[in-house]
Amino acid sequence: MTMVLIDAEGVDQGAPWHYGDPLREQRTLDEGRGFVDLSHHPVVRVSGPDRLTWLHSITSQHLTELPTNTWIQALVLSPNGHVEHHLTLVDDGEAVWAVIEPGTADALVGYLQRMKFWSDVDIADVTDQYAVMWRPGARGMDGDDRFELVPRASLDTWRDDVGDPAGVWAYEALRVAAGRPRLGFETDHRTIPHEVGWIGAAVHLEKGCYRGQETVARVQNLGRPPRRLVLLHLDGSTNLLPVHGAAVMLGDRNVGFIGTAAQHYELGPIALALVKRNVPLDDALLIDVGDAPPVAASQDVLVEA
Repeated sequence: MTMVLIDAEGVDQGAPWHYGDPLREQRTLDEGRGFVDLSHHPVVRVSGPDRLTWLHSITSQHLTELPTNTWIQALVLSPNGHVEHHLTLVDDGEAVWAVIEPGTADALVGYLQRMKFWSDVDIADVTDQYAVMWRPGARGMDGDDRFELVPRASLDTWRDDVGDPAGVWAYEALRVAAGRPRLGFETDHRTIPHEVGWIGAAVHLEKGCYRGQETVARVQNLGRPPRRLVLLHLDGSTNLLPVHGAAVMLGDRNVGFIGTAAQHYELGPIALALVKRNVPLDDALLIDVGDAPPVAASQDVLVEA
């Protein structure tokens, strides 16, 4: 059978979107086989003896005792506690490697360079040397991502050895079904970690001071986030999926926006959305899908109000 490669668009441009059968590719990944080429994601390397204590001081995660070869998530927050960067990190004993979102490398590296001061660390964007690959565990997207960083010079050999490629379409569909947010999709400039479920996963609540910690502590101890992440089940009345940023309506009131929508091989059309916390859970929502009439959707709570 001839494999058809379709390229992704938008922020994932340059990645394989699918290879001709995205539903089969989802099933393959969900069964724990195959791989996804995420080589369009930047890779930043932080080396030097102070790397873990320094990253611990400027991110939301507890990193001073991070075991080697253990993947973990971390955030860089604004002074007001809004999410600016999401990093998936691993320390190999000599350096910390960070996989980040496409288009964010210059801003992140610039911030890290400004925060070095007297710390003995070296920061480098090594995207042109290393490619990000993802292989599923036995339960697909359950748990933290554990990427493989493959030297680009040996990438073709690596792909041939692993076999069964799947596209970003399949990867994203499994991510949506697992309720896992993505920076720039389920977040906007106002997003705080509590809204999308990054407390615990990417924010350690018992570590020392870092930028934005006051907002995290205040919401944790005194209040509730203004919005929450939900999984929407669309009614399937059209084959159109809502685009990123499409309005989520309750009656004639705009109560949120679509982050990522996908056609799942078992669940059908689904989407992650960020909606206002006071939206009743049992009320049907209407989703804008462009040229077709709005579609109805029910919601599963991913982040408790």
